[in-house]
Amino acid sequence: MKEPRMIVPALLSWLLLAVLSAWPAAAPAAEAQAPPAAGKTAAGDSATIQVEVLTLEQALAIALEQNKDIAKAKEYRNLVEGRYVEERSAALPHFTGSAGVLRDRDESQRALTRGQMPIQKDTTQVAITLNQALYTWGQIGAAIKGAEVGLLTADDQLRLFRQAVRRDVTAGFYDILLAKELLAIARQNHEQRQRHLDEAQRKFEAGLATDYDVLASQVALANALPEVIRSDNLVRTARERLGLLLGKDGRFLDVTGGLASDVTAYPGYDEPLRQALKYRPELMDLRHRQQMAGYLVEVYDAGDKPRVDLQASYGQRNMDVYTTSEEGTTGMAGVFLTWPIFDGLKTRGKVSQAKSDHQRLKIEEAQLKDNIGLQVTEAVNKVEEAGEIVKGLSGTVQQAQRLLFMAEKGFEYGVKTRLEVDDAQLNLQQAQGNLARAQRDYLVAKVTLVWVTGTLGEDSAQVEEQQRAPYPKPWW
Repeated sequence: MKEPRMIVPALLSWLLLAVLSAWPAAAPAAEAQAPPAAGKTAAGDSATIQVEVLTLEQALAIALEQNKDIAKAKEYRNLVEGRYVEERSAALPHFTGSAGVLRDRDESQRALTRGQMPIQKDTTQVAITLNQALYTWGQIGAAIKGAEVGLLTADDQLRLFRQAVRRDVTAGFYDILLAKELLAIARQNHEQRQRHLDEAQRKFEAGLATDYDVLASQVALANALPEVIRSDNLVRTARERLGLLLGKDGRFLDVTGGLASDVTAYPGYDEPLRQALKYRPELMDLRHRQQMAGYLVEVYDAGDKPRVDLQASYGQRNMDVYTTSEEGTTGMAGVFLTWPIFDGLKTRGKVSQAKSDHQRLKIEEAQLKDNIGLQVTEAVNKVEEAGEIVKGLSGTVQQAQRLLFMAEKGFEYGVKTRLEVDDAQLNLQQAQGNLARAQRDYLVAKVTLVWVTGTLGEDSAQVEEQQRAPYPKPWW
């Protein structure tokens, strides 16, 4: 018979075992929180909603059609087109129609003219007026050319957002694949811990293991569950982020594909930098804005210069005086010169501001070139860094799997300790996770490098065609 002082610790150990045995039951709850599979009903929804599984090409196509940033860029082009029409209207003739009825009564005429002049007359008139600018010292021409360049800036903005969306969608796509891979690793680890617990309980029942071994397996199983829950939430978060870029509900999106890819030769620095300085939409936008600023100087400089306008009118007038009524045509045509000789130096101030803005844009261009050079360096280094990590870890996973197999078999035959098994399991989990992250980083780094060069998803020939647009230097 056991001594009383030995019974209490044994009872406490069995009670702790009973409590921890119920803990793995929470594992299915983590799986229940995963997004519904295709064809299944989403929780809380009354209708069956199909989960849309997308490839990378499909995701990019949807983003280009439904992304809100791209939609705003398209609307900005509509705005710029409207401004171009507005500026061009200054060079076109303006016709104005007018009609009116006038009653004129003057009692003072009665005394002054002793009734010889009528004191009241009624006039009805219909007329059309023409105004046409003939010469404005280059103001209208410069405004129209500036508006034309504004259309090119709208194209630059559209290119900028399209490339950014392609980069972000691609990164979001690979983020989902990475999150799913980490979830699979966490679940494998959880299942492995469950097998360890089953083995420890089998040995305990056979008298080959102690209650410590069972308790240690249960604690390890419980510690593996939080990583499953975190990884599952990471998958849902990644889907929501991709859904935001695609203009869809991320809860009902999924992706298909893989992270494995061959590591190709690493790019140099000179060629990506040359492409970036030639094709980056931000640089093209700044250059076009400089051109617009130059035209704006011409527009403001003409503010105190003479201009010549043509004015003409034609109409019909009817006049009633007492009982007499007469009607006839009216007309006028003339060329008028207008010269604001002194405007309080207002024009000089506007010209100074426009020149300063032009110079500021040139400084911004130089600053952007420096930043692009840094971006190219970082992108090239990131590709090489991720590629080297992928190469270094490619064989490590297989080695860690074999090491875990050997440790488990050794523990089963009593030649390995539990610490060695846990260490092998941790090494395998870390190797799998690091390889998946490195593969994701390598794919994203390659896409980022193409984005840095300004050619992501574009044909360089089309970009060069756009660059052939005239870029005259300001006259000043």
